Amino acid sequence: MREKIGQMLLLGFRGRTAADTALIVRDLREHAVGSVILFDLDMTSTIDSGAPGRRNIESPAQLRALVAHLQAQARLPLLVAIDQEGGRVNRLKPAYGFPETISAEELGQRDDLAFTRAQSEATARTLAAAGINFNLAPVVDLDANPDNPIIKGKRRSFAADPEKVARHAAEWVRGHRAHGVLSCAKHFPGHGSAAGDTHLGLVDVTATWHERELTPFRRLIEAGLGDALMSAHVFNARLDPALPATLSRAVITDLLRNQLGFRGVVLSDDMEMKAISAHYGLEKAVVSAVNAGVDLLCFGNNMSYDPDIAPKVVALIERAVADGRIAAARIDESCARVLALKRGAGLPLPS
Repeated sequence: MREKIGQMLLLGFRGRTAADTALIVRDLREHAVGSVILFDLDMTSTIDSGAPGRRNIESPAQLRALVAHLQAQARLPLLVAIDQEGGRVNRLKPAYGFPETISAEELGQRDDLAFTRAQSEATARTLAAAGINFNLAPVVDLDANPDNPIIKGKRRSFAADPEKVARHAAEWVRGHRAHGVLSCAKHFPGHGSAAGDTHLGLVDVTATWHERELTPFRRLIEAGLGDALMSAHVFNARLDPALPATLSRAVITDLLRNQLGFRGVVLSDDMEMKAISAHYGLEKAVVSAVNAGVDLLCFGNNMSYDPDIAPKVVALIERAVADGRIAAARIDESCARVLALKRGAGLPLPS
């Protein structure tokens, strides 16, 4: 059971070389953590100028060596994730020796599907060369609110038209698959109409969300292009009067799985974002997310840093299974989906 739970964690960590990764290696070995996420900046540490310090990424050669080291230490092959959307959401920057990228908004404005595919393949080649097999992109939120600080403000949406978003997102996924890199469409059931940022606090989209925001997700699922989908932490009383999407069975299981027919991995947005962490304790948030149907819990360990977040989460899920708050079958389902996703990335798993 503990090993299955470990496969449900996507964990951020500090360290750039084998010599300074003792904590994440402990989590891989002792707690069977199955996935890691890479960041260039460490938001909880600063350099002399007061700017964020460096976290996991210095150069292409350093990154390849780091990922290879982590894979060698893991009990099962790892999903190695990153947010490499292009444009402003870009962990592999030219300053570190990686190619320039462009934003989803620029791709949508150009509206050349062959060009979007080419840009996707270029990004996937860069990731594959580093050993990264899971890109937390594309964003399929609609450009639905000009005052949205986290989607429109960072030029992360392809377009306002859901069918156009779906077309470009499909080419993005295909371009990544051509190089053995998985994609993750985000943020379900839609963050584009929001007026706030879930990194900073509760965001209520009840009055602004429209059902058309589901269209890009529906199209990817229908086309068999949903490697994984990421939940949003938005609150929408029309979908669930009590809980934000990540914690909502009505959203994750009833809507996404039962109505839209998604059978793949559901990844949470970072559980440390204030929309969750400022309103729910760790245990309630984790138990609710698992019961909602989330398969892979993201703890970026970057908005706040806890060296023991992995053992804490594994232990609390184990307790919740033991006392009946989470059914053992839920753990089995999620673990099976994560292992299937790993096989989809070509990872050598035991039969």
